Amino acid sequence: MTKKKIVLIDGNSIAYRAFFALPLLNNDKGVHTNAIYGFTMILMKILEDEKPSHMLVAFDAGKTTFRHKTFQEYKGGRQKTPPELSEQFPFIRELLDAYQVSRYELENYEADDIIGTLSRQAEKDGYEVKVISGDKDLTQLVTNNITVDITRKGITDVDSYTPTFVQEKYGLTPEQIIDMKGLMGDTSDNIPGVPGVGEKTAIKLLKEFTSLENVLNSVDQISGKKLKEKLEENREQALMSKELATIECDAPITIGLTELEYEGFDQQKVANIFKELGFNSLLDKVGEEEAQDIVVEEIEFKHVTDVTNEILIDESVLYIEVLEESYHQANIIGISIVNKNGLFYVPADTALASEEFKAWAEDESNKKIVYDGKKTTVALNWKGISLKGINFDVLIAAYLLNPSATFEDVSSVAKVNGLSIVQTDESVYGKGAKRAIPDEEHLSEHIVRKGQALFQLKETLENQLAENDQSSLLYDLELPLSLILAEMEATGVKVDIEQLKAMGKNLAEKLKSLEENIFEQAGESFNINSPKQLGVILFEKLGLPAMKKTKTGYSTSADVLEKLEDKHEIVREILHYRQLGKLQSTYIEGLLKVVHKDTYKIHTRFNQVLTTTGRLSSIDPNLQNIPIRLEEGRKIRQAFVASNKDWVIFAADYSQIELRVLAHIANDQNLVEAFRNDLDIHTKTAMDVFHVEQNEVTSNMRRQAKAVNFGIVYGISDYGLSQNLGITRKEAGEFIKRYLETFVGVQEYMDDIVADARGKGYVKTLLHRRRYIPELTSRNFNIRSFAERTAMNTPIQGSAADIIKKAMIDMADRLKQEKLQTKLLLQVHDELIFEAPKEEIAILEKIVPEVMENAVELIVPLKVDYSYGDSWYDAK
Repeated sequence: MTKKKIVLIDGNSIAYRAFFALPLLNNDKGVHTNAIYGFTMILMKILEDEKPSHMLVAFDAGKTTFRHKTFQEYKGGRQKTPPELSEQFPFIRELLDAYQVSRYELENYEADDIIGTLSRQAEKDGYEVKVISGDKDLTQLVTNNITVDITRKGITDVDSYTPTFVQEKYGLTPEQIIDMKGLMGDTSDNIPGVPGVGEKTAIKLLKEFTSLENVLNSVDQISGKKLKEKLEENREQALMSKELATIECDAPITIGLTELEYEGFDQQKVANIFKELGFNSLLDKVGEEEAQDIVVEEIEFKHVTDVTNEILIDESVLYIEVLEESYHQANIIGISIVNKNGLFYVPADTALASEEFKAWAEDESNKKIVYDGKKTTVALNWKGISLKGINFDVLIAAYLLNPSATFEDVSSVAKVNGLSIVQTDESVYGKGAKRAIPDEEHLSEHIVRKGQALFQLKETLENQLAENDQSSLLYDLELPLSLILAEMEATGVKVDIEQLKAMGKNLAEKLKSLEENIFEQAGESFNINSPKQLGVILFEKLGLPAMKKTKTGYSTSADVLEKLEDKHEIVREILHYRQLGKLQSTYIEGLLKVVHKDTYKIHTRFNQVLTTTGRLSSIDPNLQNIPIRLEEGRKIRQAFVASNKDWVIFAADYSQIELRVLAHIANDQNLVEAFRNDLDIHTKTAMDVFHVEQNEVTSNMRRQAKAVNFGIVYGISDYGLSQNLGITRKEAGEFIKRYLETFVGVQEYMDDIVADARGKGYVKTLLHRRRYIPELTSRNFNIRSFAERTAMNTPIQGSAADIIKKAMIDMADRLKQEKLQTKLLLQVHDELIFEAPKEEIAILEKIVPEVMENAVELIVPLKVDYSYGDSWYDAK
């Protein structure tokens, strides 16, 4: 018969250890999760390593225990439990229930007493006992059959206390741990002990006299006058301390060992909790099948073979299933339509061959509810269908309500809103190498369920947007913008392929030349891209000072090399080599790979629902990130040209938009005056901060003022500014202080916005875009400081994003109004890129600044600069 094994876990202690061992994490709902995650990791390791037959997690029932009758100040010195930890205990309990691990607490007793009582009972009944805690008090329970694992650093590093280990560590028996506590006390529990007696003295006394009582009864035999006096004066306190430290092993518990049998966890419940908490990396550990969503109800839907007017009505969900990686090639694999008449699945070929479907899709008067209208529009556009009539986008609405969340598919939006009628895409298609389209029966049901979820979600999301005063943000800004972005994606940007190839050849020659120079200075050839080989050359052969070491050798990261630039010419060459190498691989070779084979254009994808500030980003490829600090990087823009002969590229960008938004929001009179008088803001800042006249402002003064002007928007610290300007931290701090004394409105804004955000839990932009910042209440200084900087910056950066989005909508309307052929191609941060016939340039020079500068009304003027040329490079 296999010996029974019970594991007893000190729940409070392990939760505390996990909380302080891990950085303060939170999920997309703002719930802190670091203690839950750490606790889960420990639990999973215990189950794997120990394979218990019985298990229990004990928790403290409250702040008051029977020990407080003996000593009212027991545990009195403890700080209040951080709220970031308190909010995690309910989830830990929920997790234990999903794992089907028993948990127990007892009024007036501590978790230690529950563990002590059960460990003695279990030992008596022949169990092997393992106790898990972060509290060494429990080591007093150790016997030949009871092992106590005490967590050390991190969450999975433990010391296993056995009688032998206790003897080796302290030279004592486990029972003497209580006597030791009586003598030395315990500051964490506010057990006083004997003042001035530490662990070393306590152990020495117990080795000689065995027990606390014997020590106190043998004071005359103890050497040291002061020690004798302290023992005599604190006799009763020492005895009380021993009593407080003694774990009760006969507590009146109402749970028996037979009730603690462990038979395994509920994989589905665990997987659902992991998903809710955002523990995606742990899902694989509970099994793929069990990690999928349960579809709770059967549905009836019609498999359409002939598209009729019955399904093509107003206020319908139109859901287009597109393979994500190929929607620019319009790989549509199925369509669902859901409305008051029912749920309908339409095979892609059936819909796309139907003139009735095309006419309905292109009819503005038939309103459609969609998920990712931009993607839907682009996919249908590739099939010759110009989608019209989108009046609600579930994905955009969900993003506006929770911009920190990651919505991978319809099921993730549904789940956030309490719906469990649709499975995840991963559960249907698989992932990685196993990803595949299922048979039509399963595919059709999945696609229809998505449509059904969207139909049910619309009203819920609409109501939430109205409550947040964000309806206009959806209907007047993001929804029309999504259609403009769809048009931009479909249009694409023409690329001069031969020009790119020529640049690639030129870069290859420069790289070869740099490589030869580096080898010559090193005195040998080596792999420049190998940090290990490069480290040996720089720090051993050439003797440069090594600043950082990694597990594999010397650090040759960019920040290390930049500090060594003036030490040896080879360092500058290596940095240049890396920069050009990245240009070659990422931008020359990378861009050539994504040129569309039919259009000879790059059709980048704009992500509208990614950033927490509302800014757009672009992927496949990222055209917002082409490096322009290097001339070679800037020249890559020469390859981006107009798609027609006698057309040019026209570029317009906002001048210092974030500082103008700051002036408006902060209503700082100095900033407002500078912008209204069209002064150089950096020169004006230098004049005010350094108290000099305009003609006395040096280039260095202006440079420092510029760094603070832009840095202040991001809540720059004295350290950050010192790094930017190469000055001391003290000098940087003094500069920031003078700046904030000069721009009083900015200081007031920074104070007020943080206080307001701490109260509300979020900040908002001029157009009511929200960003939730739960970290503002963190007990961790670094996390809280970052959250405060985020609160200061988001209304500014987010409002700037809103303004350029509004400008894009107004610009599209104006181009139609003027009946121009000009097309908007790209949005890059604060810049809009157009292609236009040369004969329309005179009109653009007038209307583009006019439209962009009047996108919103601020108390300071918006200013737009523009230029044009044969390529994007020439337009700057």
